[in-house]
Amino acid sequence: GSYGEGGGQILRTALALSAIRGIPVRIRRIRARRRNPGLAAQHLATVRACAEIVDAKLEGASLGSTELLFHPRRPPRCGRYAFDIGTARQGGSAGSATLLLQTVLLVLAFADGPSEVEVRGGTHVPWSPPFDYLQSVWAEALRAMGLVLELELVRPGWYPAGGGRVRSRVAGAAQLAPLERTRRGRLRSVRGYAL
Repeated sequence: GSYGEGGGQILRTALALSAIRGIPVRIRRIRARRRNPGLAAQHLATVRACAEIVDAKLEGASLGSTELLFHPRRPPRCGRYAFDIGTARQGGSAGSATLLLQTVLLVLAFADGPSEVEVRGGTHVPWSPPFDYLQSVWAEALRAMGLVLELELVRPGWYPAGGGRVRSRVAGAAQLAPLERTRRGRLRSVRGYAL
């Protein structure tokens, strides 16, 4: 977990790949290069969300933990899911709803049917992609690869209070094609957006 930038992306990528492939993973030194190493509320909520989808056995799934065992016990199960990052820590959290979504939607794309997910938490918080990025960049790239995905901002959630809500739908049984973007293309327009 300390590799590269030593942040939460290694954790999220490992969880998604483990859940999709059904291969157990042990992560050590989670977020070792951060000021407060270990699992924060948004990371713990993501671990629990992925575990629910694949009925994973967990060891070390607690706030501040720097080591985690994630052992999927079944393939990703489609369905309706609701995750609230604020429940991962006493007093709540404005942890990133978008980072949790980036992880679980990829896992659910490989379930055998469609799923709906609602996440409560921060939608526009520091050090995380805002909802608008997920909708306009990330989801568009996945659609270009063949993933069927919808995102809806129900309510924005700002740091430090959080309280945002995002709804999403993803078709299962994904058959992804490679994405090849080697040329930028002509600049057609520039626009700004403030929220």
